[in-house]
Amino acid sequence: MIGRCALAAVLIFAFSAAAQTTSGPAARCAAAEHRQFDFWLGQWEVTQNGKMAGHNHIRSILDGCAISEEWSGAGGFSGSSLNFYDTGSKRWRQTWIDSQGEILMLEGSLQAGSMVLESDAAKGSPRHKITWTPLPDKSVRQFWRVQEAPEGEWKTLFDGKYSPRAN
Repeated sequence: MIGRCALAAVLIFAFSAAAQTTSGPAARCAAAEHRQFDFWLGQWEVTQNGKMAGHNHIRSILDGCAISEEWSGAGGFSGSSLNFYDTGSKRWRQTWIDSQGEILMLEGSLQAGSMVLESDAAKGSPRHKITWTPLPDKSVRQFWRVQEAPEGEWKTLFDGKYSPRAN
């Protein structure tokens, strides 16, 4: 009798743990859409025009529900972003804040293998469009453009290469 009760308790615990694993918060972030930006994960040396621009540490956090960015620029400038797939809107979102107090909020999607995120053009604010593209050599290109006025010309703000950082 005691053996059966112990076995029943173990089975109940196992089924309960399995249910939490497959239906808990982590399971909500297990869909393929949540992995679309995983090509950006890693420790990176970032260059622009062959010159060191800085280092970036991109990591998965919150059981795969978000991506954290920690930027350290060559000139002392730093910033952080939180990136996540919003299942309600079916869009990726990024919130960026830097050491100068600048904030940038972007949203977008995976397009032809590249992550493309854009800001809304708030009154008097420029519009930003950033594209991250995984390259065959395991590096990532970040192409950042800005549009100062509606229907205005897009200007390149940053065109950098993320190369895996040697440990």
